[in-house]
Amino acid sequence: MKNGSISRRCRCTDPATGKDYGAACPKLKSSRRHGTWTVFQELEPGQDGRRRRFRRGGFDTAARAQEELDKVRALLALPEEDDAWGRTQISDLIENCLNTKARLPGYDETRRRFQAGQPLGSKTTLAEWLDTWLAGRKRLRRSGAARYECDIRIHLKPHLGHLRLDKLRVHHLDAMFDAINEHNIEIQEQNAQRRAVRDELAATPFKGAENRARRKWLTAQLDAMPPFRRITGPNTQKHIRDTLRAALNVAIAQQVMPNFNPAAHAELLPGTKPKALVWTDERIEHWQQTGQRPSPVMVWTPQQTGHFLDFVAEDRLHLLWRLIAFRGLRRGEACGLRWVDHSVAAQSLTIATQLVQDGWEIYEGAPKTDHGVRIVALDDETAQLLLGLKARHARERLIWGDGWQHTGRIFTQEDGSLLHPGKVSDLFERRVAAAGLPPIRLHDLRHVAATLMLSADIDIKVVSETLGHSDTRITRDIYQAVLDDLARDAAEKVVQLVPRARRHPTRANDSATPTLPRQPSRLSSPRQGPETDAERSA
Repeated sequence: MKNGSISRRCRCTDPATGKDYGAACPKLKSSRRHGTWTVFQELEPGQDGRRRRFRRGGFDTAARAQEELDKVRALLALPEEDDAWGRTQISDLIENCLNTKARLPGYDETRRRFQAGQPLGSKTTLAEWLDTWLAGRKRLRRSGAARYECDIRIHLKPHLGHLRLDKLRVHHLDAMFDAINEHNIEIQEQNAQRRAVRDELAATPFKGAENRARRKWLTAQLDAMPPFRRITGPNTQKHIRDTLRAALNVAIAQQVMPNFNPAAHAELLPGTKPKALVWTDERIEHWQQTGQRPSPVMVWTPQQTGHFLDFVAEDRLHLLWRLIAFRGLRRGEACGLRWVDHSVAAQSLTIATQLVQDGWEIYEGAPKTDHGVRIVALDDETAQLLLGLKARHARERLIWGDGWQHTGRIFTQEDGSLLHPGKVSDLFERRVAAAGLPPIRLHDLRHVAATLMLSADIDIKVVSETLGHSDTRITRDIYQAVLDDLARDAAEKVVQLVPRARRHPTRANDSATPTLPRQPSRLSSPRQGPETDAERSA
């Protein structure tokens, strides 16, 4: 590699010839501030044999010109002496920077790309890499791929997609989540305004010209407002960050970006998973007065569950509700049950598949997790009900004849076709309202099963396996409130085991009458009549 050089030149012209003096200007010798410094460095010849040189001027000091020359020489020294192709690549990179008037690339980044065999002049943006990463995730479940695509399309690309992959920093992610939280506030305000107009419209009578005019105006206001929207909550923000972190981890592993993952260091607002709460009398009264549920996840008491099952006893899907309420099946698992997975001898069901809803389309897929593939034992009554359902299917198959659809599912429509999970949820909500019970979601009926098992003193390991959880910690985390209630019951049982001569009252309005009668003192005669407050408190 030939040594480069720096020189001082100017744009003064010779009056006699009209040409630039260049480095021969007389003023360069008389004044150190006259002219600018220029860098010269020979590059490797092009693939066509063309001579190439790096020449860049405009530096006001020799030190800055020398610094630029040192950068060029450091880049040219990256390939080995016998690596002609590598030297050509580096020279191509430097020449491209010269032609586009761009700054020279950093030494460390160029060395990393050169050693990894990656394109040296690549300026991959985050949007381009996210598309590449998602396209390469061939083994993803369909629902998982859809969730990743949603995070990328709605959040990551609009906020960060324009940034170069190697220039992504933590403060970029902080700015994205700040913008999301500000947008959440805007959504909440717009939802509140729409809700107020909607409630006023519902309260305005139809009769009367003034009322009709008012209703017309309120309807126009509703039409002009944006629809109700959901905010991007803390748990969704965590999933967005996890999606980006997974994509950047692959980029780091493939040496497409520096060995630093900004998503691993972005801090988010704390988010918690909703805890399951039982519909107690006090919570039902609060819900009836305010219309607000104490928690997004609510479960029924055993009495409420029994009332619902009695109410839907003649329902076509009674057995489906029963299986979810007692065995904790997920909605898609219950809709996807097959007769081939029913063992009469073992009196059990094997959860091996589920119906997954993607938008409004449904398809058959594997259970949610590997632990979701499990065997669920059945009680005697449920086993008999299954045999009765199978016999009813046989009768319906004869009635429908060629119109019967042979899906092999346990729970179907009248013609044997698949149940749509979304329609099953809608039907459940209507049945709950008709039964006069406090509202729960269909998935909460699965939580009811966990509550019943925990209340029956079944080991939490067995409960976790029945539900298809991968770890008992998940079960404990979701049903902590239920476990707290059981712990209080256990505490009461422990106290009751120890015989005591006198028990303290358990309620504030209980009297403090001792369990054993007080013996009168030998120094005083027994009092006639009731005790005074002072005596009762003694």
